[in-house]
Amino acid sequence: MGRVSGKVALITGASIGLGRADALALVAEGARVYLTDVNVAAGEALAREINASHPGAAHFAKLDVRDEAQWVEAIADARRRFGALHVLVNNAGIVIIGNPETTTLEQFRMQQAVMTEGVFLGCKHAIPAIKESGGGSIINMSSVASHLGYPVFYAYGAAKGAVRSMTKAIAVHCQMNKYNIRCNSIHAGAMHTQMVEQASKELGMAMSAYEASPTGLGKPEDVANLVLFLASDESRFVNGAELMIDNALTVQ
Repeated sequence: MGRVSGKVALITGASIGLGRADALALVAEGARVYLTDVNVAAGEALAREINASHPGAAHFAKLDVRDEAQWVEAIADARRRFGALHVLVNNAGIVIIGNPETTTLEQFRMQQAVMTEGVFLGCKHAIPAIKESGGGSIINMSSVASHLGYPVFYAYGAAKGAVRSMTKAIAVHCQMNKYNIRCNSIHAGAMHTQMVEQASKELGMAMSAYEASPTGLGKPEDVANLVLFLASDESRFVNGAELMIDNALTVQ
């Protein structure tokens, strides 16, 4: 218990799926969490759920990760409420099915705005805040789609590839400047989340590569356990890494 005791974490896309699991795992180990999402109803419900068992451990605020002004306010508000910021989990994401020929420019830009620009803005404004708090960890949610050729996830994979690249540059930047801030990317395969379920329905197919394995699809808690490790001081020497959590999919 207490693996992240005293730490303050800001999580994007925190209302459901992986973000929700991340929040619950961090709070269970002593962190306070600033939950953000555009899904206000689910976000507020999660904050109430957390505070019922861990009074004062959670606060929810609406954040559209594409909006720089909202990022500035969210980080400032997190610091006002909790006194510091030690961890940023860039989890917000969307997926729009489309291959290189069928994806529209609007669809491509939307996914880049949420996942590329959203991560860019979060890191840009969180780095000074985490530095002033004594250091910490930035955790960027990339995907196996940044390593594999998925035509139907064309724009999504492009955005996650940008996240992969930005993570490395941020890690080196903070290390060179002695900021005591680590930055790593998580590359998850298919998980039991609403986003994966919706994509499967749209494609009219199951994630057979996973369902054929003994463990089946991953669970949000599998990713949350890795987020917890990266948020904790246990990962003090893990920096600029690509951490795969895909049951060997990318090495087959």
